[in-house]
Amino acid sequence: KGNKKRKRAEEREKVSEDQSLSVIQEPPVKTKKARKKERSGAEKKLSERENALEQADEEEDQKLFKNKVKQKKKASQAITKSVVNSATGATAKHQKRKRVANEAADRRTVFVGNLPVSCTLQVLKSLFTKYGQIQSIRFRSLIPAEDGVSKKVAAIKRKVHPNVKSINAYVVFKEECDAQKALKENGTEIASGFHIRVDTASETSSHDNKRSVFLGNLSYDILDDTVREHFRVCGDIVRVRVVRDSRTGLGKGFGYVLFENTDAVHLALKLNNSVLMGRKVRVQRVADKKKAQKGSNQSPAPKDRVAKKKKKEKSCSDDSFVGEKANPLKKSTKPKRLKTTPRSKAGKNK
Repeated sequence: KGNKKRKRAEEREKVSEDQSLSVIQEPPVKTKKARKKERSGAEKKLSERENALEQADEEEDQKLFKNKVKQKKKASQAITKSVVNSATGATAKHQKRKRVANEAADRRTVFVGNLPVSCTLQVLKSLFTKYGQIQSIRFRSLIPAEDGVSKKVAAIKRKVHPNVKSINAYVVFKEECDAQKALKENGTEIASGFHIRVDTASETSSHDNKRSVFLGNLSYDILDDTVREHFRVCGDIVRVRVVRDSRTGLGKGFGYVLFENTDAVHLALKLNNSVLMGRKVRVQRVADKKKAQKGSNQSPAPKDRVAKKKKKEKSCSDDSFVGEKANPLKKSTKPKRLKTTPRSKAGKNK
């Protein structure tokens, strides 16, 4: 029992010592906490500064990245533009080459019009081989007799529409000088009632408006030779052209006649309203398009407006204006009547 009491007393002493030690050690713990708090505030400021610096660095990095991306895009766009420009330049060059080649081919090509439907390749070759070596011959204005048949088949089998009475062709020579020589065949009678029209296929073909005449109100079934015979009295005819529809082959009701001299034009104008195949033909001069455009752009003022302007100028001019003196008003000599009141009213007022 004594030992047990001693142990309890020792334990109590230890507990009291521990409590005293804890009480003694409490103030330094509080100081540590305060120091930690002070350090945490400084650390927070440092951390905030570090975060701000890191954000600035990140923003700079993003800006640099964006600039690099923009530069890459610009470089790629420049490359694509250069590629497109080179492609367009190549296409433009190719188109120019094609145009030059087509122009050269047109200079070597001869248009032959008013050929009979029965004309063949052999006939044309025999006609033009004396001027030079022929490269190719192509027939045009062939309208098939049936809708399902193509033009090539109609040309080979000669299944042409019955309304078509004449066809055209293109003869291509190997040299340009041979094509110029072949123009001598213009106006030759290749068959009975068919005088062919030979001209260069290029756009620079010579067509003198001063020696030409426009024809209107022509019959749709008219032939070139009927027009030639009608105007043969006026003078030598270079060529006759009746404008036709490419689908049906029928005439559109108008055409042109080219004479060798301008004197024939004056005689042809006298045939205005002359009857040809039951119709009164309208004969007129061929007007230049350039002059007509200039005249339309610089159209003079009408006569009525000019006359009105002149009248206004005359009325407003100082010389033509004459003033009139105003007559003064005459004073009336009659005495004025005095106002009188009626008797009934006068008695009442009294």
